[in-house]
Amino acid sequence: MEWEAGIIESMQSNLGGIGKALGSVFAFIGGEYGLMILLVIVLFCWKKEAGQRLALIIAALHVWFAMIKAVVKRPRPYVEYPERVKALSPVDTKAALTNVAAQGYSFPSMHSGSSTASYISLAREIKKKWFWILAVALILLVGISRVVTGNHYPTDVLAGWALGFAVIGIFALLERVVRKEWVRHLILLGTALPGLFFVRTEDYYTSLGLMIGAIAAIAFERRFVNYQDTRNPLAMILRTAGAFIIYFGLNTLLKMPFNKDFLASASLGALLIRTARYTVIMFLIMGVYPKIFPLFERKR
Repeated sequence: MEWEAGIIESMQSNLGGIGKALGSVFAFIGGEYGLMILLVIVLFCWKKEAGQRLALIIAALHVWFAMIKAVVKRPRPYVEYPERVKALSPVDTKAALTNVAAQGYSFPSMHSGSSTASYISLAREIKKKWFWILAVALILLVGISRVVTGNHYPTDVLAGWALGFAVIGIFALLERVVRKEWVRHLILLGTALPGLFFVRTEDYYTSLGLMIGAIAAIAFERRFVNYQDTRNPLAMILRTAGAFIIYFGLNTLLKMPFNKDFLASASLGALLIRTARYTVIMFLIMGVYPKIFPLFERKR
């Protein structure tokens, strides 16, 4: 839409370098690494049950959004208007801007949706006025950042916000209507798997792996691990640091058996390997890794 491209062009020209810097910061907060930090902190430093619920919300939202994107197929602003809109913070800096498998489609804004679902869900858990204010501020800034960086049109962001609230509603409805957790998990998987037939973007296969890994980890942790929440600062630091060592270490290790060009391709085989990789990572971090907590948290 011409008028939306005009808004993006105006914001980029008026905000300049500050807009790029702030856009990158809030894009990080609402992106993969920002959400990973948030999830690990909630899981291992605050409340396990809230973290497990948050993991499923994030994974499901990303899967569903990727499926919607694959149906709508709206190009990103910097692809549709390359002479007017700059790509200040592309999804994948190593891939070509026109590489849809890596960069994804534009509608709806996944950052806007995931920040809405994540922070509002936490605000409902924390029930503090200050956190509600912080959550709303972050949601607005993340959404605006997606327009400033040229990744999304304003209507993409508005749709992302609306659908983020819809995801919260879906989870609340499932918890109210379906009493058995394993049935709810099967329903989530059932809504996610159809994307295998028509989605060919990395975000879907990453999120599918995260969902499968989280579901398996929750069941495994409750049966074989059952770790306890902690308020010990040192334990929190060690738990968080260990989770990220595993995350980055496995992400590198599990890529090693495969050719780099193959993994960077948009082939179904490469995408399925991506799903398998994130399934293993999520399962080990959420389900197996907490088993070692007592080794460095024993009371002396």
